[in-house]
Amino acid sequence: MTIEGFAPAKVNLTLHVTRQRDDGYHLLDSLVVFADVGDRLWLDEGEVMRMQITGPFANGVPTDERNLVWRAAELAGIKGHITLEKNLPHGAGLGGGSADAAALLRSQFGHLVKDGIGLAGALSLGADVPVCMSAAPQRMRGIGDELSMIWPVPQCNIVLANPGVAVPTGAVFDGLETKENAAMGAFDGCEDLADLIVWLRDQRNDLEAPARAVAPTIGRVLEELGDAMLARMSGSGSTCFGIYPDRIKAEAAAARIKRAYPDWWIVAAQTVGHSPN
Repeated sequence: MTIEGFAPAKVNLTLHVTRQRDDGYHLLDSLVVFADVGDRLWLDEGEVMRMQITGPFANGVPTDERNLVWRAAELAGIKGHITLEKNLPHGAGLGGGSADAAALLRSQFGHLVKDGIGLAGALSLGADVPVCMSAAPQRMRGIGDELSMIWPVPQCNIVLANPGVAVPTGAVFDGLETKENAAMGAFDGCEDLADLIVWLRDQRNDLEAPARAVAPTIGRVLEELGDAMLARMSGSGSTCFGIYPDRIKAEAAAARIKRAYPDWWIVAAQTVGHSPN
């Protein structure tokens, strides 16, 4: 039996770094949504673990236990031939390997896997794996272990833009001026996109400034998204997003940036999600 999974791009609409624990882990407060673009994977059950990487960003992706998908399969007691189609750039602040691992865990084995490994098991694979176990909008706090569904959140027409520069996460966190910043403001969801934008403008991505210091090109990306209702970096970078009022304007902006920077990864997308009910 072949099992198929989709790993949607994770987009941090906000990312506040509120503290660093004594063990070195950073505590975060983030509003996370997911886009309708991402990686895909297929699993053919078998007695031997094998992995094949395809797609435009296959180069450099490990095909052994270094890959989080492989480790997720081992954790879940699953064996077989895994094909992973990498459509998202590496080191992009879009979930990457964590989203891929979560896609396997929430496949047709989902009810068995979730009951078997729980939050601690998912967290052992990476801080972003638990939040990627669901495509619903969520508030992610702590080290990725405190999750709460947020609903409603308006569907957003976005442009994702990555300049092809991988930003080392450790260097970005090390570059923070302070590790103790204010948490996100109160947010229980909203129906209207304009209301969401107003709220988002009062929030931040605390990693944006140190990421721009490591990779100044991020500043250029944000400038190119300057016609958006809101433009911000996602995660620890280097992908940035712009929120546009409708699909036509998002696609027009994506086409404009592609013409100017043909080597960048640019895509117009929509955020996805569902009510937890």
